[in-house]
Amino acid sequence: MAKKSIADVNVAGKTVLMRVDFNVPLDDQCNVTDDRRVRMAVPSIKSVIDRGGKIVLCSHLGQPKDGEDTSKFSLKPTVAVLAGLLGKPVAFASDTVDGDATAKVAALKDGEVLLLENLRFNKGEKKGDATFAGKLAAFADIYCNDAFGTCHRTDASMVAVPQAMAGKPRVVGFLVQKEVQYLSDAIANPKRPFIAILGGAKVSDKINVIKNLLTICDKVLIGGAMAYTFSLARGGKVGRSRVELDRVELAKELIATGGGKLVLPVDTHCGDAFNGNCNKVVVKAGEIPDTFEGFDIGPETAKMYAAEVSVAKTVVWNGPMGVFEMPPFDAGTRAVAEAIANSSSTSIIGGGDSAAAIQLLGFADKVSHVSTGGGASLSMLEGEKFAAVELLDEA
Repeated sequence: MAKKSIADVNVAGKTVLMRVDFNVPLDDQCNVTDDRRVRMAVPSIKSVIDRGGKIVLCSHLGQPKDGEDTSKFSLKPTVAVLAGLLGKPVAFASDTVDGDATAKVAALKDGEVLLLENLRFNKGEKKGDATFAGKLAAFADIYCNDAFGTCHRTDASMVAVPQAMAGKPRVVGFLVQKEVQYLSDAIANPKRPFIAILGGAKVSDKINVIKNLLTICDKVLIGGAMAYTFSLARGGKVGRSRVELDRVELAKELIATGGGKLVLPVDTHCGDAFNGNCNKVVVKAGEIPDTFEGFDIGPETAKMYAAEVSVAKTVVWNGPMGVFEMPPFDAGTRAVAEAIANSSSTSIIGGGDSAAAIQLLGFADKVSHVSTGGGASLSMLEGEKFAAVELLDEA
């Protein structure tokens, strides 16, 4: 899946249309509260402007709906953040392909940066509309995909735009290059033992990931609320724990096909209310009292999972082990994160909650790679191929 990167093309005097992922969180005053996604795009942007290219950036932000106040979905708050990171002005177009965007693209000079307004303000983006894509494609000489978080989608800017730019250079940015390299290598050529740790709330969210990883991993360790659906499938008592009753039969099938590869918790840390000051008890897996709810893997499970990680050569982690935002039910997630940080393995942290957890717990700089795309990383772990990447130029 090796693709040409932005570093492989001559950008001097050319206009680059770069799809980035500036889907950042904003507070009530529309201030950016976490600039990580903007920061991750900076190396690719600098590669263009430092070599005398012009760059037109496009992204989505949120899920704006008809009739909703669009101001809270505007990309304008990211302009100051990006300008600060680049140390130079960033122009902003108040639309995507209409008058303001067209005029500002035409006015761009070498080394300058323009950010277009939220792509999803135009209905053609989500529909993958060819007419909308053609207007975006007409802005540039080169297309660059540096938005891993949306690589699993078929939105216009991800698929129809590079299709419309056939014959022109179509490349990946450094972020997408790194994401694809880590995740595809982990699946195609892992160093062994290869351990996957899967958490989160729903078995249904991870069905295809579990199925695919059971065929290539040496062990798949299960945590989070989805462990209680597996516990129910084994005839256990789960109290008031979150379960998916319609997935119990599926859980039974996964237990049967997984055999010794599928590792389930042996104990559970429970509480009688959803707060850190509730009454707490640690019980064996499948023995949760009727008035209690499982909020975390127990200490024995945490030790067992840490021991598995300690001998692994490749670790993929997607999904927390419990309610990591609420001590003391963060202990299981913390134990797993610490074990991964202390191991010598190639360690890949899937996006979403596991990325948030590794950041919150202070271990992000001690792992090999933290993915920026929760849904995209899951799709890649399922073994999916991304049209948004497949149609780019081969290296």
